[in-house]
Amino acid sequence: MKPFAYAVLTLALSASFAANAATPPDTLVIAQSIDDANSFDPAEGFELTSVQAFTNLYQRLVQSDPQNPNELKPTLASSWEAGKDNRSLTVTLRDSATFASGNPVRPEDVIFSLSRVVKLNLDPSFILTQLGWTKENVDSQLKKIDANHVQISWQANVSPAYVLSLLAAPVASILDAKTVLANQQNNDLGNKWLATHSAGSGPFQIRRYVPHEVVLLTANPRSPGDAPKLKNILIKNVPEAATRRLLLEQGDADIARNLGVDQISALKGKPGVKPLAIPMASLYYMQFNIDAQPALKNPALWEAARYLFDYHGIADDLLKGQFQVHQSFLPAGFPGALNETPYQYDPEKAKAILAKAGLKDVSFKLAVSNQPPYLDIAQALQASFAKGGIKVELIPGLSTEVSTNVKAHKYEATLNAWGADYFDPNTNASAFAYNPEDGSKTLAWRSNWHIPELSKQTLAATAESDPAKRIALYQAMQRDVMKNSPYVIGLQARNLIAVRDNLKGYVQGINPDMVYYSQVSK
Repeated sequence: MKPFAYAVLTLALSASFAANAATPPDTLVIAQSIDDANSFDPAEGFELTSVQAFTNLYQRLVQSDPQNPNELKPTLASSWEAGKDNRSLTVTLRDSATFASGNPVRPEDVIFSLSRVVKLNLDPSFILTQLGWTKENVDSQLKKIDANHVQISWQANVSPAYVLSLLAAPVASILDAKTVLANQQNNDLGNKWLATHSAGSGPFQIRRYVPHEVVLLTANPRSPGDAPKLKNILIKNVPEAATRRLLLEQGDADIARNLGVDQISALKGKPGVKPLAIPMASLYYMQFNIDAQPALKNPALWEAARYLFDYHGIADDLLKGQFQVHQSFLPAGFPGALNETPYQYDPEKAKAILAKAGLKDVSFKLAVSNQPPYLDIAQALQASFAKGGIKVELIPGLSTEVSTNVKAHKYEATLNAWGADYFDPNTNASAFAYNPEDGSKTLAWRSNWHIPELSKQTLAATAESDPAKRIALYQAMQRDVMKNSPYVIGLQARNLIAVRDNLKGYVQGINPDMVYYSQVSK
């Protein structure tokens, strides 16, 4: 489509809004902020806007079932077989699959797509380098068997089941190598071009991207699997949540994302709209630096703190449904997640625990971002801990400053959030229950928490091939961390969005990439 055609489309959409207060029947219009978008290259994009687009632009060898995310479904792979040594997978590619360009999906495309992630070594690359892949050895780990088969090998002590989880992550999207290489500049493997273009087999393709203004996706009729029901996806940059809400209410948008509690409250009971609160894989927790002062090293303080976190007061009263109570390190909706909540707000019980341990006049400084909801939660914790006899001094600061100080061990306690990087239990276990003592800046390392046995269990879980045994390992680790650790995990965030009530087939899951537009209709 030429630039003039883009302008015509924009004017047509604008005219439709003004005349009918309704979006075009063949176009899904989404109001959200897209200011975070840095690149639409799956080897680089790690921001919310980019990651939400990847499942609609690209396909992976395997992907989570939209209706049952815990089940991996073959996508560009039709089947796979693990090697006898459990250090390789031989993947059979789907017959007659093609990219949006019309080029066939080949073993060469799989090899190119996975190896370029490692060679570019950008932010999401750590997901695949867990396999022991490096710039020097990755080419030897990926092998074309014949026109329809590719062998994927690895050196790390991890199971094929775990490797499949990593291959389902957006960074493992399969690209059209011929198209990408035809557009590369200075041997960048197409990185600059893919920042604003797409070369995949997904149900949509990027037709135009104007930074800070709009992303226009159009249907890819060649996409393997079900064809999209709509011709266009128009994602408009609307920075203000109140404006997003108004556009939806007026019928000028079909979906409004990232709304606040006030916007959701304003939409309740309004005709034509449906507010939604979708659990996210984002946990909010307190964390102690146990070497900062003697009291913070005492497990009795950790236990008392669990009874001084006003879980329901914060989730239900303060933040009014923007969060749900959650106390284990795997978010609800993840494989093996524990949803039990054994701790309740009980200041008297906390006082008894502290007294029994001989802890008196306990106080600590809590480093926290000066942005909502962090500061709001921190202020609530300051009040709830005071009722248990613990003085909390808040140290607000810029998010970057807080993060830098925590990573440098220059803090006593902090309130933070942790989001999953891929849909596998290891993404959080390797943060909360792993400290290899090799300089890896996991959350356990940031707490100065030395846990050789838990670290061994975390590694053992990635090597376990039996799904039931693997889940049992993660559940045991969650119970250990929940009962005795320098973290108090208290909340799981919800994504507040609203849709027009004539919208059908829209699915959004717990991870940022689990946004599915292909079956949406009006």
